[in-house]
Amino acid sequence: MGLSCRLFVCFLLCGGPELCNPQPVWHDESQHLMPSKPPAVMVECQEDQLVVTVSKDLFGTGKLIRPADLTLGPDNCEPLLPMDTDTVVRFEVGLHACGNSVQVTDDALVYSTSLFHNPRPVGNLSILRTNRVEVPIECRYPRQGNVSSWAILPTWVPFRTTMFSEEKLVFSLRLMEENWSAEKTTPTFQLGDRAHLQAQVHTGSHVPLRVFVDHCVATLTPDWNTSPYHTIVDFHGCLVDGLTDASSAFKAPRPGPETLQFTVDVFHFANDSRNTIYITCHLKVTPVDRVPDQISKACSFSKSSNRWSPVEGPVDICQCCNKGRCGVSGRSRRLSHLEGQSVPRSRRHVTEEADVTVGPLIFLGKTRDHGVERSTSSPPSVMLGLGLATVVSLTLATIILGFTGRRRAASHPVCPASASQ
Repeated sequence: MGLSCRLFVCFLLCGGPELCNPQPVWHDESQHLMPSKPPAVMVECQEDQLVVTVSKDLFGTGKLIRPADLTLGPDNCEPLLPMDTDTVVRFEVGLHACGNSVQVTDDALVYSTSLFHNPRPVGNLSILRTNRVEVPIECRYPRQGNVSSWAILPTWVPFRTTMFSEEKLVFSLRLMEENWSAEKTTPTFQLGDRAHLQAQVHTGSHVPLRVFVDHCVATLTPDWNTSPYHTIVDFHGCLVDGLTDASSAFKAPRPGPETLQFTVDVFHFANDSRNTIYITCHLKVTPVDRVPDQISKACSFSKSSNRWSPVEGPVDICQCCNKGRCGVSGRSRRLSHLEGQSVPRSRRHVTEEADVTVGPLIFLGKTRDHGVERSTSSPPSVMLGLGLATVVSLTLATIILGFTGRRRAASHPVCPASASQ
């Protein structure tokens, strides 16, 4: 029993029983080296899917967990149907399934998710005997390989398949430092700061392309169709967040056609206690030799000149931002998506496109404001309590002293002096 308790505590502190007992276990009688216990969670990063194997003895105490208490990813994907004789629980999901997030670095594609153990009471009981556990999972795929000078061998792959493979593009949306030199290491902000976002497309062997931010929406969850929401970019490249009291704008000129940078004044939703948001942007590309138009543009609003201006292209392509009618449909991209009326590809005139999410962005100022309100409201309450306590103490002291004086006067009467004396 003591050994089980020690393993349980060590699992909570160290993250798994394999870290608590790294040394091989010796059998007392035969003195032969026994194989070490396999890890409680095993991850296999395959070519197009993620395989997670979880031991039912997750805590190493001999008490098996229920498969129904295990889920994978923000979308809470359920495990495969276990057999009665299985001692493990398996997950087999696609790399882009279950709400898994992807991050593009200079040398790798990083897919991240989490394994959750959320125990629930059994039957009519209202108690739990195991803790909630979150295990982070990450799969890294290199983006670079070795190239040899050997002769090229014939291939049986059709030409259309080769072209389709070359046209696959990798989009990214990253949070950058203020000088745009590197990716921001911490997603924390104070209210009043400015977030620096960089949209980018990795073209590979594709022809040169120019990337655009078609629209952006800020929400409280990674799902950009939820409410409340705040539209940052709309109408095919109009940065509408700069129309209010913000100074949000695209950065001109671009570092290159495959990169588009813009700033957003940080904010939070007034009627919600959460201090985190997610920003989802719809990115698209056009050939670099194509002149920007009302469908493919990057326009910012200047309060000093009271007009819209593009990062590149003719000035008149931004005039439609005032009326909110850009392109053939003249409707916001979000409304088209919510109503199930997506614009056909022939109208969008783009080679490729994708929705990319960055977040959560954490705003420290919102929590700090509540702390200030509590600290400023507490001193008057303390002073009022001390004043009331003082008044009560003085009143009780007066009553006690008066009562004591009357008792002394009654117990010691004063006799009048006689006439003979």
